[in-house]
Amino acid sequence: MKKLLNFRHLSRLVLTVLATIFVLNCTSEKFKESTDDTLNITEYLRANSEYSLFLEILDVTGYASFMNTYGTYTLFLPTNDAVTSLLNQLGVNSVKDIPLEDLKELAKLHILPQTVNTTSFTDGKIASPSLQGQFIITGAAFIEGASSITVNKEARIVSSNIIVGNGIIHVLDKVLRVANKTLAKTIEEDASLSLFTEALKATGWYDKLNKPVTYDQDSISSHLSVFAQTNEVFQKNGLNNLNDLKAKYSHLNDPLNPEDSLNLFVAYRIIPGLKYMADLAVTPAILTKAPLEVITIKLASDSLLINEVTFNGVLEKGVEINRTTSDVTTSNGALHYVKNNFFIKKRFPQPVYFDLGDQPEIRQLSSVFRKPGNFVSLSKSQLSEVDWPDNQSLTYVAASIGDGAYLDRAWNGDVIELLRFRNGFLDPITFDTPVIIKGKYKVWVSYRTNERSSASTQVSINGIPMSRTINFREYGNTTEPERVLESQGYKRHIEPHTNRFNCRLVGIIDIPTTGRHKITFEALQDSSNGQTWIDVVEFRPIDMDQLYPKFQAGGPGLIYQ
Repeated sequence: MKKLLNFRHLSRLVLTVLATIFVLNCTSEKFKESTDDTLNITEYLRANSEYSLFLEILDVTGYASFMNTYGTYTLFLPTNDAVTSLLNQLGVNSVKDIPLEDLKELAKLHILPQTVNTTSFTDGKIASPSLQGQFIITGAAFIEGASSITVNKEARIVSSNIIVGNGIIHVLDKVLRVANKTLAKTIEEDASLSLFTEALKATGWYDKLNKPVTYDQDSISSHLSVFAQTNEVFQKNGLNNLNDLKAKYSHLNDPLNPEDSLNLFVAYRIIPGLKYMADLAVTPAILTKAPLEVITIKLASDSLLINEVTFNGVLEKGVEINRTTSDVTTSNGALHYVKNNFFIKKRFPQPVYFDLGDQPEIRQLSSVFRKPGNFVSLSKSQLSEVDWPDNQSLTYVAASIGDGAYLDRAWNGDVIELLRFRNGFLDPITFDTPVIIKGKYKVWVSYRTNERSSASTQVSINGIPMSRTINFREYGNTTEPERVLESQGYKRHIEPHTNRFNCRLVGIIDIPTTGRHKITFEALQDSSNGQTWIDVVEFRPIDMDQLYPKFQAGGPGLIYQ
């Protein structure tokens, strides 16, 4: 009986399974074929008739299909009214009346190959260029009683951050126009730059600024950027016409001569490369077309200043770049406007005493900077003018009086401390120098001795190795006559002196351009297991006394013989 029951139970189970399979086979599958119902860019335009004219541009150019595929794009989308306004300006009846190649360039200008929402906008260029190759410039403006975001200084964003399946859309009230005029033509068409245009033509630079962009064998472009002066700026400086300019600057009376002062005056306002204000803000010194001459750039609050520097404790006020009118894109470069006249200053080599601890971020730490008994360790991400390849921290030490390590005897009473300076520990480390006037210099490095420090360190200036290495374990000499010691490449740099400090001549360097440069320290041995303490780096002109002035031990002063 038990076996019979088991058989009946098994039969019912088999029938149930067969019935289930039959039902499943007879029921159509209803799987969701898409995990996201969000429209892509092209689909979004088709679903919103107020953008039908730009959709037509995408259709005519063949770009509608790829703007409907997977990707991450930003579209600056003109409204129908904006496109209609463009057609009226061009004197045509429809999108199809615009030459196809021009239409393609226009369409690509409105598309970025990545998503960028308005929170990422700055007062300047967007980091990535458009598909057309030119950059998009954003800014803020007060229009009709309200704050608005502008694009390329003309269009206004009327609706922003519209999320679509393959990117983001910002709606514009005007169509963006491809910059198809050269720097020369753009400058010439600005009536306020008529005298600057005359100067360009008189010196031959107009023709150079009127050439299309080319690329060399290293794919470096021929883009140029120009700092232009308006007629008003010239007039403020008593320069009303070309004859005034020639009388003041053309010392050879031959402006076409590259050595003529007027030619150099113009060349000094032209810099290689496509440099927008965002680029200038992070570039302390820029080489110009005037041979071996640089322009220094300083960011002060929300202003960019040209050639504002301090020499020998004296501040030389800079010239402000006009942010409102600058960042003009041209077919071969960028145009900027300045608020005052500026010129190449003839300078002779001057000594530079570079206290490595005087970094802008450390100076802002008012409770630490040169406050005896304090120190701070910082990562390279916290220091804008120091760089090294690993994740170790650099330490700034403001030693207290009577410190057992004698660190308080350093100039200004502070040092930079590199713990276990060797491969993998802050090595190599590079510092941006203060402004150094072009010329030939002897380079001295002073340090606090430590027998556990690096025994052999190579110093390089702008990648050029100096002729002598430093042994940070070597003590200072207190007995040898100073001039004899100098002839051996050493000196006693602080007063009063202690043998715990030493100063080494690492070599002679020819600085080719006035500006900021880079000094690198690289340990040649991996034997360091203690601290390396560096005090000050001196750049002294070769014809200057190399011993005096000395530095006040523990203080900020200079001691003359």
